[in-house]
Amino acid sequence: MALPESPAERHRAVAGAFGDRVAATRDWEAPAPVAGWTARDVVDHLVGWFPGFLAAGGFGLPPGPAVADDPVAAWQHQAGAVQELLEARGEEPFTHPRAGTHRLADAVDRFYTADVFMHTWDLARATGQQPGLDEDFATALLEGMRPIEELLRSSGQYGDAVPVAPDAPVADRLMGFIGRDPAWAPPG
Repeated sequence: MALPESPAERHRAVAGAFGDRVAATRDWEAPAPVAGWTARDVVDHLVGWFPGFLAAGGFGLPPGPAVADDPVAAWQHQAGAVQELLEARGEEPFTHPRAGTHRLADAVDRFYTADVFMHTWDLARATGQQPGLDEDFATALLEGMRPIEELLRSSGQYGDAVPVAPDAPVADRLMGFIGRDPAWAPPG
């Protein structure tokens, strides 16, 4: 089933899929595919960076529970707050000092929803769940990132690409592109 085209509805679907993995997580200290991260760190990353990104463009999210105290509640709060923001103000202009000017819904879709989508793989792998990534969206992300690979790598946000067979599933190719080993499994 393909993800919706609307940025607000795509966020709802991607955040919901991530939220399903959050709700099913039983070991928050389980190692994650990002070196030095745990399952809790995956959620903390998403809950941590995005409010500052929005604030730099003049938008705010209400503060919510701390990931350290309750990762499930923290994720549910943020997912709901972002959804409300998209529905209420998604058509408004958003200007970020480093990301440029976009419609708010497009900025959220491009920078945040895509990140949630990719980190769904990290949390699923860390906790023994199936990532269930939409192949069409994974393809679109991979095709969109390839032309700006040098920029992405120089940002420090992505590790070195991990070689993956050209006929591997698109989710594996996407994960390899962003520096994850698609064969990664938790130790033990």
